Amino acid sequence: MTEKLFTPFTAGDLDLKNRVVMAPLTRNRADDETGEVSDLHVTYYTQRAGAGLIVSEGTQISPEGKGYIQTPGIHTPAQVAAWRKVTDAVHAQGGKIVVQLWHVGAVSHTSIQPDGQAPVSASALTMSTKTFTHDGFAAPSAARALELSEIPRVVQDYVHAAQCAKEAGFDGVELHAANGYLIEQFLKDGTNKRTDAYGGSVENRARLLFDVIDGLLTVWDAGRVGVRLSPFSPANGISDSDPLATYTPVIERLNGYGLAFLHMVEGETGGARIGDFDTLRKLWQGPYMANNGYDRDSAIARVAADEADMIAFGRPFIANPDLVARLKADAPLNDLDGDTLYGGGEKGFTDYPALTPA
Repeated sequence: MTEKLFTPFTAGDLDLKNRVVMAPLTRNRADDETGEVSDLHVTYYTQRAGAGLIVSEGTQISPEGKGYIQTPGIHTPAQVAAWRKVTDAVHAQGGKIVVQLWHVGAVSHTSIQPDGQAPVSASALTMSTKTFTHDGFAAPSAARALELSEIPRVVQDYVHAAQCAKEAGFDGVELHAANGYLIEQFLKDGTNKRTDAYGGSVENRARLLFDVIDGLLTVWDAGRVGVRLSPFSPANGISDSDPLATYTPVIERLNGYGLAFLHMVEGETGGARIGDFDTLRKLWQGPYMANNGYDRDSAIARVAADEADMIAFGRPFIANPDLVARLKADAPLNDLDGDTLYGGGEKGFTDYPALTPA
């Protein structure tokens, strides 16, 4: 009997050959000056096209949205052309790929920002985390609060990036509203201290999220737009005094959009499964993508119980380009080389072996 995890699924307008998703994975191998992906990326993503869906690494919507060196963008014609090689190759292997639209907000450094400017955020703050600069890992620079008059420009940056994603041949977009980056800096009250229409109440703090979604839907059908949330994760030093109170109305409102999927980080990003994410999951009425520490057995069980429609795997996909085949066969997994996660070239990126044919 074929386990449900390995059967086809339709997420919005995305027809997927299985329910195993390659999670977005920052690898810091793009051209740092141009933000373009390379032929190595073509190989990397094509090797993993056995996934039902690939969610690309976080891809910045603008120069201002960049927080780490050697991360790709999706806002210039050259970036579009470079990504087109990736999407064409993935499609040639029968795969589906969406781009994760990313603005890091305050998780950046003046050495990375255009003209050495301060990063922007919901409020003036300095995030308690690290970013990746040419001098190695470093504390982020102090961020300034976005002026009310600037917010439409940021929304338009998302819209422009969504248009570029369509030109690049992606099957859709995932809005990154998780992990302590810009949209979550507005959503969570630990970072949003505004007193205008984008601060205070949950409705106000969620305003940027829905402004951006409304903008994306001028470019893409709702069935090709997903959203990633991490209600309980303290990633990048972010916090919220009452995540259930913040995210309950957010998810209830998201239900009205007919989105392709909700991608939920279930607990602490890459860590403990903390928080009452099951309550929020039950509020959601659309396709549900679960993420955080899943292995073969837990993924199979969760999908079989109809508690998730898709399971996103992160690090296992780094070390196992043929992860779906390995999971299906219950075959051993390659060990991950932690020293090659960020930066570098082929080593630890495209040289992990696939299963040897019998």
